[in-house]
Amino acid sequence: MKISAGTIARTVAMVVTIANTILTAAGKNPLPFSDTEVYAWISDAAAIAASLLAWWKNNSFTKEAIKADDIMHKLKEEN
Repeated sequence: MKISAGTIARTVAMVVTIANTILTAAGKNPLPFSDTEVYAWISDAAAIAASLLAWWKNNSFTKEAIKADDIMHKLKEEN
């Protein structure tokens, strides 16, 4: 069984939110980073993830490459 990246991301976000709420309710300083820092971090992480995905995936743009992809998929379905 494989846990999806979305499930992990939502769980981490929930834990951070709950921790922040508990700290605030206890009169403690909430998590030591600003909204701007969080936005910058998430933006950087998304850019890196998109770059890695684009690099990793087979991105076919030409007619020949698209046709080759179709042939490859048909061959994989046969096996």
